[in-house]
Amino acid sequence: MDFPSKLIEDAVNEVSKLPGIGKKTALRLVLHLLKRDEEQTQALADTLVAMRKKTQYCRKCHNLADGELCTICASHRRDQAVICVVEDTRDVLAIENTAQFKGLYHVLGGIISPVEGIGPSDLHIDSLLERLQGPEGQEVREVILALSPTMEGDTTAFYLQKKLKPYKIRISTIARGVPIGGDLEYADEITLGRSILSRIAYE
Repeated sequence: MDFPSKLIEDAVNEVSKLPGIGKKTALRLVLHLLKRDEEQTQALADTLVAMRKKTQYCRKCHNLADGELCTICASHRRDQAVICVVEDTRDVLAIENTAQFKGLYHVLGGIISPVEGIGPSDLHIDSLLERLQGPEGQEVREVILALSPTMEGDTTAFYLQKKLKPYKIRISTIARGVPIGGDLEYADEITLGRSILSRIAYE
């Protein structure tokens, strides 16, 4: 792709480094920014720089935050007795979008994956156990393991279950089954099998 300007080329190259954006899409975005008022483009640039420099990790749950605590940990309206363990911030956002969970979170920062060289010591597991040992841990009644139903996710859940067992709290996992609107004939055997085993009373 030939560019009429080295500045445009450099901008396209940088934007195309973002996930899911190819050179053509990057060029469209760059040309769009070029057409906008300079103040608007500057505001976008300033916002991105501020985000990169000022975003922190919550000292309690490791979620993204503006300060020491994220908005969820800082809220008095959340149920302190339930902690939902997830892989990363994207999972927090997905669960929050359901508006069904009112407890707290703990972000592991990944899952155990020997192939990628990620072990338990690379995750925020010790800080989860510390939360259960501290004064606030006295309130915790349940830990939900909301990890992806993959081999790595199941390995991580099994490891956590062993670590959490001495704390005498309820350990649960998110239900796995056939999605709403899905056809049984298209469900894989593992999903369908788990749906049968995890069946609930018909109401």
